Amino acid sequence: MKLQPLVEYIVKSIVSEPDAVTVEERGEREGTIFLVTVAPNDVGKIIGKNGRVITSVRQFVSACAAKSRRRAMVKVNAD
Repeated sequence: MKLQPLVEYIVKSIVSEPDAVTVEERGEREGTIFLVTVAPNDVGKIIGKNGRVITSVRQFVSACAAKSRRRAMVKVNAD
Protein backbone atom coordinates (compact mmCIF):
# COMPACT_ATOMS: atom_id res chain seq x y z
CA MET A 1 0.00 0.00 0.00
CA LYS A 2 1.35 3.41 -0.94
CA LEU A 3 1.18 5.72 2.04
CA GLN A 4 2.39 8.97 0.45
CA PRO A 5 -0.89 9.62 -1.45
CA LEU A 6 -2.80 8.84 1.75
CA VAL A 7 -0.78 11.35 3.79
CA GLU A 8 -1.16 13.95 1.04
CA TYR A 9 -4.93 13.43 0.86
CA ILE A 10 -5.37 13.74 4.63
CA VAL A 11 -3.27 16.91 4.90
CA LYS A 12 -4.93 18.55 1.88
CA SER A 13 -8.32 17.88 3.48
CA ILE A 14 -7.31 19.78 6.61
CA VAL A 15 -5.58 22.90 5.28
CA SER A 16 -7.11 25.93 3.55
CA GLU A 17 -4.42 26.09 0.82
CA PRO A 18 -4.21 22.52 -0.53
CA ASP A 19 -2.13 23.57 -3.56
CA ALA A 20 0.77 24.49 -1.26
CA VAL A 21 0.98 21.01 0.31
CA THR A 22 3.98 18.83 -0.52
CA VAL A 23 4.78 15.44 0.99
CA GLU A 24 8.30 14.08 0.69
CA GLU A 25 8.94 10.42 1.45
CA ARG A 26 12.28 9.46 2.95
CA GLY A 27 13.36 5.92 3.62
CA GLU A 28 15.35 5.83 6.84
CA ARG A 29 16.81 3.01 8.90
CA GLU A 30 13.99 3.05 11.44
CA GLY A 31 11.21 3.30 8.82
CA THR A 32 9.65 5.71 6.37
CA ILE A 33 9.45 9.40 7.22
CA PHE A 34 6.91 11.64 5.52
CA LEU A 35 8.01 15.28 5.59
CA VAL A 36 4.92 17.46 5.15
CA THR A 37 5.31 21.07 4.04
CA VAL A 38 2.30 23.41 4.12
CA ALA A 39 1.71 27.14 3.67
CA PRO A 40 2.87 29.22 6.66
CA ASN A 41 -0.69 30.14 7.68
CA ASP A 42 -1.74 26.45 7.65
CA VAL A 43 0.91 25.18 10.07
CA GLY A 44 -1.39 25.82 13.03
CA LYS A 45 -4.24 23.94 11.38
CA ILE A 46 -2.18 20.84 10.70
CA ILE A 47 -0.70 20.81 14.22
CA GLY A 48 -4.00 21.58 15.96
CA LYS A 49 -4.72 22.55 19.52
CA ASN A 50 -2.15 20.91 21.79
CA GLY A 51 -0.96 18.87 18.80
CA ARG A 52 -4.12 16.80 18.59
CA VAL A 53 -4.56 16.93 14.79
CA ILE A 54 -1.00 15.92 13.90
CA THR A 55 -1.08 13.23 16.59
CA SER A 56 -4.20 11.75 15.01
CA VAL A 57 -2.64 11.86 11.54
CA ARG A 58 0.50 10.17 12.86
CA GLN A 59 -1.49 7.42 14.59
CA PHE A 60 -3.57 6.74 11.48
CA VAL A 61 -0.56 6.58 9.15
CA SER A 62 1.34 4.42 11.64
CA ALA A 63 -1.59 1.99 11.87
CA CYS A 64 -1.83 1.75 8.07
CA ALA A 65 1.90 1.07 7.84
CA ALA A 66 1.71 -1.56 10.57
CA LYS A 67 -0.72 -3.59 8.45
CA SER A 68 2.12 -4.21 6.01
CA ARG A 69 4.66 -4.65 8.82
CA ARG A 70 6.39 -1.31 8.27
CA ARG A 71 7.01 1.77 10.38
CA ALA A 72 6.00 5.24 9.27
CA MET A 73 6.33 8.66 10.84
CA VAL A 74 4.93 12.05 9.84
CA LYS A 75 6.86 15.26 10.46
CA VAL A 76 5.70 18.81 9.74
CA ASN A 77 8.21 21.15 8.15
CA ALA A 78 7.52 24.42 9.99
CA ASP A 79 9.69 26.77 7.92
